[in-house]
Amino acid sequence: MIPFLDLKAQYQSIKSEIDAAVLGVLASGQYILGEEVARLEQEFADYCNVKHAIAVNTGTSALHLSLLAAGVGPGDEVITVPFTFVATVSAICYAGARPVFVDVEPVTLTMDPAQLEAKITPRTRAIVPVHLYGQMADMDAIKAIADHYRIPVIEDACQAHGAQYKGARAGSIGTSGCFSFYPGKNLGACGEGGIVVTNSDDQAKTMRMLRDWGQEQRYHHLLKGFNYRMDAIQGAILRIKLRHLEAWTEARRAHGRRYSLLLGGSANLRTPVEIADRRHVYHVYAVRSRDRDQLQRVLSEEGIQSGLHYPIPVHLQKAHADLGYKAGDFPISEAAAREVLSLPIYPEMPAWHVDQVAAALENTYVS
Repeated sequence: MIPFLDLKAQYQSIKSEIDAAVLGVLASGQYILGEEVARLEQEFADYCNVKHAIAVNTGTSALHLSLLAAGVGPGDEVITVPFTFVATVSAICYAGARPVFVDVEPVTLTMDPAQLEAKITPRTRAIVPVHLYGQMADMDAIKAIADHYRIPVIEDACQAHGAQYKGARAGSIGTSGCFSFYPGKNLGACGEGGIVVTNSDDQAKTMRMLRDWGQEQRYHHLLKGFNYRMDAIQGAILRIKLRHLEAWTEARRAHGRRYSLLLGGSANLRTPVEIADRRHVYHVYAVRSRDRDQLQRVLSEEGIQSGLHYPIPVHLQKAHADLGYKAGDFPISEAAAREVLSLPIYPEMPAWHVDQVAAALENTYVS
């Protein structure tokens, strides 16, 4: 069997480091925030080349706090894309704002800047591009429009740890950048976790209060806050994993290049395109095919796991029917939802597994 992801393999590769870090936290008796989380914040800020990082309990919380710190509230509008995990949109709703969608562009499946300006209204308070699958959106074009209208850009970088746009790290270009540390992410915790990065002193201060019940000091609550704190065990584990992130990223990129070499000539598949000035970190390696469902069945019969990211765009989810969108409103997103198939990819995956997956796909069309 070829797994889609093998988290045990990653743990085994750094077991002694992880075990020592966890035992250190248990011995310290400091289980929420504390020194390990503070050190993670500094090290992740340094990694992203920004002034501040604020660790929280999930990527969704990171998005929620970024929106609140940017001043988003009830009655406001926030522009994002419908082809994303639902958390992007849920965070906008948590803030009381209305999500307004822009379709993705067909090559990278990230926000189409050409459609952005037409969606801006006097109520627009933020723009949230999603760096889908590990490749960044066209930030120059998005920022130019946002800056013209003085609208903050909040990067949803939950799938893009270490991705780059013209040499700048994901999360460092917008007003803030949000990351998830869900276990399957390129930098994943052994539980839930998230982080916000920003160069704004004021927003960092606000988000630190909001994640901890709105208190500036113990029992002095200046804001109506939340319990979004990161636990110390996750902080300690993530500090260990951050030291390996670049090596793991290069391993993912090697697997991605191998897939593209083997599958790029197929007339029946579209492989991901890595834009020249962007560093794709391949959180997901998604091919596209009109025979997607058949391909997934064949892979399953061959003992190969695969995934669908994401089979229903957010504007067609029942939970968001109140927004009034319908099928046909965002044709590029809807086509992608029908066609994308995510292949196994993780740093510890043997290279021959890539060859076996590619052979299984090619044999499907030959037989």
